[in-house]
This record gives sequence, C-alpha cells and structure tokens, in this order.
Amino acid sequence: MINNSNENTLMDDANSPELNQKLMGYISQDFIKVADQLKEASYQIRKRGFSEYPIFTVTNNDLQMGALLIDAKELTNLYSYRASYMQEFVDRKLIGEESVLMFTENYKNPDEFCCLFALIGEFSGFVFVPYPED
Repeated sequence: MINNSNENTLMDDANSPELNQKLMGYISQDFIKVADQLKEASYQIRKRGFSEYPIFTVTNNDLQMGALLIDAKELTNLYSYRASYMQEFVDRKLIGEESVLMFTENYKNPDEFCCLFALIGEFSGFVFVPYPED
C-alpha cells in the first residue's frame, strides 16, 4: 500500500518484499477462520457512522488498541483481532496527520478487503486481505 519514512507513520506495502511470505501465509490461514465476523464488524462500523475506514489489529501480543472482537483460539484461530478505525490510529500517532490523505486514497474497498494492522513478532504494518468469496 504505502511506504512512508515518517517516523510517526507505520505503513507498509502489503506486497513489500519485507513482508515475510511465511508470516503472510499464517495470517491468511488464520483470517479465513474469522473473515465472516470481521466483514460483519466492518459493515457495522461503517453503517453506524463510527468510520468509513475500519481497521482490525491482528496480533499475538497483548495490545490494548480498539475493542476485542475475537480472542486467540476462540475460533481455533492463532491471533487476537481487535476492531478499530483510522481515527484511533491518527490519535495514537500511528498514522501521522500528514499521511491521512495518502491512507484514505490507498484504502481498499471495505466490502471486498479487510484492512488488518498486523503486529506479529517483529513485523508491524497494514495488510489488505480479500474476503473469501461466498
């Protein structure tokens, strides 16, 4: 998606060579187990007017960001998923004010893609994963 050297901005290209393909495989395998719940949560966040830019944190750490949606091992998943949105990332300075426009321009259709902020091991960054087709 976006590469930005601003130290207040954590944004990585979803297709970046830095993204370990093995890690992406783990995220994808886990995502399939929770995709329906995340898609519904994304819809509800947008429908209720919280944000047009839902973001779901996926982590194996104890991260207190957003609301816990699915805990690790709840659906035989490896990672925890928390529901959040762009403004919380801006408020916490994980997305710099100067990068908001760039983020919104590169944000993928939330009916087709899930915006994940992965914080797994040493990797942290945004990844857009397509929802499975019905």
